Amino acid sequence: MNAQAADTPGTGRLVLLTTSHRVAPGVLSWPAWQTLHAADAVLCPDPDHPQLPYLREAGVAVETAAPTARELVDACAGDRTVVVLATGEGDRDLTDGLARLAGSGRVAMPDLELLPGSYDLPGARLLDLVEVMDRIRRECPWSSRQTHRGLAKYAIEEAYELVEAIEDGDREELREELGDVLLQVVFHARIAEEAEEEPFSLDDVAGGLVEKLVHRHPHVFGEETAETPEQVKEHWLRTKAVEKRRASVTDGVPLGQPGLALAAKLASRVRNAGLDVEPPSGEGVGYALLELAARAEADGVDPEAALRAAARAYRDAIRAAEGHPAG
Repeated sequence: MNAQAADTPGTGRLVLLTTSHRVAPGVLSWPAWQTLHAADAVLCPDPDHPQLPYLREAGVAVETAAPTARELVDACAGDRTVVVLATGEGDRDLTDGLARLAGSGRVAMPDLELLPGSYDLPGARLLDLVEVMDRIRRECPWSSRQTHRGLAKYAIEEAYELVEAIEDGDREELREELGDVLLQVVFHARIAEEAEEEPFSLDDVAGGLVEKLVHRHPHVFGEETAETPEQVKEHWLRTKAVEKRRASVTDGVPLGQPGLALAAKLASRVRNAGLDVEPPSGEGVGYALLELAARAEADGVDPEAALRAAARAYRDAIRAAEGHPAG
């Protein structure tokens, strides 16, 4: 609600104080605390509002009441400041009533102010996601029965759909597919909380990722320097090698990934390790593809993406031969 200056002396001030349920109750901005302590009256329509115990502990007298817009305007008369603690569902009836009074031109209105008492930090909606996922896991007949193994195929499908959205350049589809991939992470983490042995939560997943990112970016969080992408990659590979302590450069390469991607990954490991291992030669298309994948990786080309692009062109040619527009 935009502030509206009152032309008539003594009309007072009406403050609608909003708070975020994603921020711990009692954690309010300094302007909010100043306004609350200086107010002539603090009203809250919700007797179960999570902020009430903390306000009262801080010495703020709060009256549980749900006055009408007209009653609030009258309560501000005589230069009084009245604060209304907004409910989590919002106060549409109240704000609409105040707007009607202000628009009528027949009522001397107080100064109207919307004061955010707490703000959502970046990533705050992830808290909502965790809460929703927890409820779905407990109450949904399908979701409550899922296992890591049963969901594995969906992670693969969603990852491919994300890649397709990136290659199509569809921003709306990209946002949706990122959400679907995130769902897989949150779902698996929620299932992991129920494990009898070595349970972990989404916080544990995020905490481990934070530690990894900080450790592998000493040029950002430490004293090392990196001015080029190549230097950053050197830092990453060096710290990763220390963390993993692998006996072979092939350790950790998932053999179940698509063949071209597997071949390129192995070639990348060989090249980064400075090993002199040429792709084996042999009869058949497999060895020819292996050589092409290794060559593509050395040239900085993702062979999987290159083949997908060629396959898309082939698909368009097929559709054109059928008399259909390109998909």
